[in-house]
Amino acid sequence: MQSLVLERKDELSLRDFPAIDREEEVLGRRDVRIKMHTVGICGSDVHYYTHGRIGPFVVNAPMILGHEASGTVIEVGADVARLRVGDRVCMEPGLPDPNSKATQLGMYNVDPAVRFWATPPVHGILRPTCVHPEAFTFKLPDNVSFAEAAMVEPLAVGVHAATKAKIKPGDNAVVLGAGPIGMVTALSALAAGCARVFVTDLAEKKLQIAATLSPAITPVNVGAQDLVDVVKPATDGWGADVVFEATGSPHAAKTVFEPLAPGGCVVMIGGQPDPILYDAGAAMIREARVENIFRYAHVFPRCVGMLSSGAIDVKPLITRTFEFSDSVQAFDIAASAPVADVKMQIELPQ
Repeated sequence: MQSLVLERKDELSLRDFPAIDREEEVLGRRDVRIKMHTVGICGSDVHYYTHGRIGPFVVNAPMILGHEASGTVIEVGADVARLRVGDRVCMEPGLPDPNSKATQLGMYNVDPAVRFWATPPVHGILRPTCVHPEAFTFKLPDNVSFAEAAMVEPLAVGVHAATKAKIKPGDNAVVLGAGPIGMVTALSALAAGCARVFVTDLAEKKLQIAATLSPAITPVNVGAQDLVDVVKPATDGWGADVVFEATGSPHAAKTVFEPLAPGGCVVMIGGQPDPILYDAGAAMIREARVENIFRYAHVFPRCVGMLSSGAIDVKPLITRTFEFSDSVQAFDIAASAPVADVKMQIELPQ
């Protein structure tokens, strides 16, 4: 079976990968086999391609990319009770140790032993089929497309962040960054009850896309406008109740308290490769609460439900789709970071 393989930094190939075929030849009693349909290109996939590592996770051997996915169940294990052959599904890509302390406490996403697709040395799912536990595989309603379902994984980050923020109806929020995670965080904040969300970026095209998502979203080009000068007048001088940092930029991260209201909450989403400046004084005088998130936990069914009900619409974020045979080209385009694109996806042959 052909897979999209990161051979090493800056080298991708579409080729057979016998090792994964052998690894998944036998189906576990509580596993399902899934024929892949749509896989999103994530920034982490691109970063492994262009840098060969993310922090301590280093690509030391060829690795299949991809972790944002949807597909169809084609085989079920003997003890699978919730899913059937033919079910359309999306999959949560991180598998924790069920016996770990983190899992027992309900924080399975921070289990040090978690095995996450396309995080070395674990292979991803840009390949025809995969085997996955039933417990981390979720049936799709008929009105949720494969493309939308492949957006559940990034959406889960935004929903987890909004949950951590403890948003109250009528809150005002700021999202720093209009990339895919910033966009889904803005949508999640609105779904959680925010009356208004200010979304910042330097790319005007991305801000234009953000503005189309909801009349409650106010785009702010921080290259031309001062964020505080926009937020304070719009909130009667009080500031934003929640600030989400979704850029991963050290410069943006050091400004998180500036638009924040007293008693407000900052949620750190964007990964920072190095230590960042932290204005302890600005946090103190606001009695700011600071939350950090790592991926997500317990939110995939919520995301599917919101897509089905229309509470969240991710379709405008899917800006380009490639055939599987064009996967290498797709990654080259994604690596160039086109300003008009939010989420690129790859469709596999059916």
